[in-house]
Amino acid sequence: MYRAHVLVCGGTGCNSGGSKEIIQKLKEELKKNELQNEVSVVETGCHGLCAQGPIMVVYPDAVSYARVTVNDIAEIVEEHLLKGRVVDRLVYVEQTLDSKVTSLNETAFYKKQKRIALRNCGIIDPESIDEYIGTDGYEALGRVLTEMTPDEVIQVILDSGLRGRGGAGFPTGLKWKFASGNRGNVQKYVCCNADEGDPGAFMDRSVLEGDPHVVLEAMAIAGYAIGANQGYIYVRAEYPIAVERLRTAIAQAREYGLLGKDIFGTGFDFDIDLRLGAGAFVCGEETALMTSIEGNRGEPRPRPPFPAVKGLFESPTILNNVETYANIPRIILNGAEWFASMGTEKSKGTKVFALGGKINNTGLVEIPMGTTLRTVIDEIGGGIPNGKKFKAAQTGGPSGGCIPAEHFDIPIDYDNLIAIGSMMGSGGLIVMDEDNCMVDIAKFFLEFTVDESCGKCTPCRVGTKRMYEILDKITKGEGTMEDIDKLEELAYYIKDNALCGLGQTAPNPVLSTLRYFKDEYIAHVKEKRCPAGVCKELLQFNIDPDKCKGCTKCARNCPANAISGKVKEVHTIDHDKCIKCGACLDNCSFDAIYKK
Repeated sequence: MYRAHVLVCGGTGCNSGGSKEIIQKLKEELKKNELQNEVSVVETGCHGLCAQGPIMVVYPDAVSYARVTVNDIAEIVEEHLLKGRVVDRLVYVEQTLDSKVTSLNETAFYKKQKRIALRNCGIIDPESIDEYIGTDGYEALGRVLTEMTPDEVIQVILDSGLRGRGGAGFPTGLKWKFASGNRGNVQKYVCCNADEGDPGAFMDRSVLEGDPHVVLEAMAIAGYAIGANQGYIYVRAEYPIAVERLRTAIAQAREYGLLGKDIFGTGFDFDIDLRLGAGAFVCGEETALMTSIEGNRGEPRPRPPFPAVKGLFESPTILNNVETYANIPRIILNGAEWFASMGTEKSKGTKVFALGGKINNTGLVEIPMGTTLRTVIDEIGGGIPNGKKFKAAQTGGPSGGCIPAEHFDIPIDYDNLIAIGSMMGSGGLIVMDEDNCMVDIAKFFLEFTVDESCGKCTPCRVGTKRMYEILDKITKGEGTMEDIDKLEELAYYIKDNALCGLGQTAPNPVLSTLRYFKDEYIAHVKEKRCPAGVCKELLQFNIDPDKCKGCTKCARNCPANAISGKVKEVHTIDHDKCIKCGACLDNCSFDAIYKK
C-alpha cells in the first residue's frame, strides 16, 4: 500500500519539457531514499495547463508543482516526500485580486471548466486498463450489450443532442441511425478520425495520450449500435505517444476480452485496428480518410452516396472524431437528459478547445457550450500577455474564421460562430492581439491550405493558389483595390464549387478578415502601410532623435551595417541597406527605435 502518489504529466507538451527525464530521476531519488515501496509514480496524460508544464501533482496532499525540472527532483523527494515539507517555490500559484490559489481545481483555469471528454486526462495512468476500469471504464459497454437494444442506444445518443466535434457539427445519433439498417446482413465499419491537422490544435491528441480506452469503448458501443464488427482508428504518425498508447490499450482490451469475439459473453464481436496517416490535412475529410485507409492516395470522393450508405471498402460506415467518441460512455452511464442539460438549445454538452497564440494560459480546456469568448480568454485563459489588447480569435483553423473584439461576449456554440462568419471546427482557438496583422493571418492560413490541397478539383487546386498570390501582393504593398474585389469574388466561387470540405471552407479566413478588418486591407493597398507593423516589405525602422543617446548599441548589432553615427550623437538608419530584421529594435535600451 502506497502512502503517496506522484502524478507526472506525460503528454507531448510536458514530454518536450523533459517529463521522461523527470520521471526517471524521480524513481532514482525514491530508490536512493528507500521510498520506492511507499511512493508510486504515475505517468499521466495532459493536465491541460500546458503553459505551466511539466506539471507534477502529489497525492493525497493535492499539491501541484509547476514548471518542474530534473534539477528540482532531489529537493521534492527529500523535502516533501521524505520530510513532509512542501517546496513552496515550485507550487503553482494563481494570484487573484484578494488571495493566492494553490489548488489546481480551485483556479479560474479549472473552476470554469466542465470536464467530460477530458475527465480522466491527467488523473489516470493511460497505459493501465485497470485504472480506466477503476473510473467506471467499460461499464457503459457492458450495460449496452446486456441491457439495451441497438436502437435504444441510438435513441439515447439522439436524445442527448450530441453533435460531431470534428467540425461540421452533424448530429451523432442521426449519423448512426442512417447506418443502422440491415444489421447482421451487411459488412459495416466504425471509423475514428484522429488525424487532427489544424495548426494549433491538439485536443484529440491529448485524449488519446491521456485516456485511450474511452475511444475504444465508445467505438465498440457504436459498432453494436449499427451492426459493425470492425473498427479503424486513423491516427497521424506524427503522434508517436498517442500511437504507442493506443497500441497498448488495444492489446490490453483484447487480453481482457473487451475487444474481439463474444464480448461479455453476448455473442457480439468487435475489434479495432490502427491505420497511420502521413499528415495530410485533406484526410480529415471523411471520404479522403476512408480512401487512405483502403491504401489509396487520400483524395475525397463525391457525395452522395454518403459513407453511411457506401463508405469504407464500399460498405456502410460511420466516422466520428476522438472527442465525439469520448463523450459516448458518459452519456450512456448518466443518461441523455444529463448531457442535454448542459450547453445551449442547439449545441448540447461541452467542447474542448486548444488555447494558443497571445494568451497567458496556453493549454487545453473543456467548457460548456454557450460559454462566452470573454470568459475563455480573460478568465480561463488568464488574459493576454504584456497588457496588450485583444484583437481577434481564430477558431476552426484554416477552415474557420476570425472573431473580432466586437463579438468578445458571444456565447460559443455551433450556430453563433457560423452566424458571424467563423465555425467551431475541431477546437483550435488561436488568440491574437494588436500586434497581429489580419491580412498576414489570412495569408498564413491560405498558404497552409494551398500546400495541403490534394489537387483533385480545380477550384481548390488553382483557386486557393490565386487567392494566396493576391494576398502576397497585398502584403508586399503591390496590391490594388481591384485585387481586394477579385479576392472576395474568388472566395465565394471556391466555396460554392470545391469538391470537399477543405476547399469549401478554405476561403473562410479571408472572408472573415475582409468582413471585420477591411480597413487593414485598404491600408496595405492605398497607404502601402501595415498597421500592425508585421508585413516586412512595408516596414520601416526609424530612430527618434529625441530619445537616441548615441550609445552605438543598435549599430553594433545591425547585421547589414545600415546604422551609422558617432558615440553620444543621434544615429541614422540607411533604409536602402536595412534588411528589416528588427535587431536594432530588440537591442535599443532607450526605446528610441520604432517601426511604422
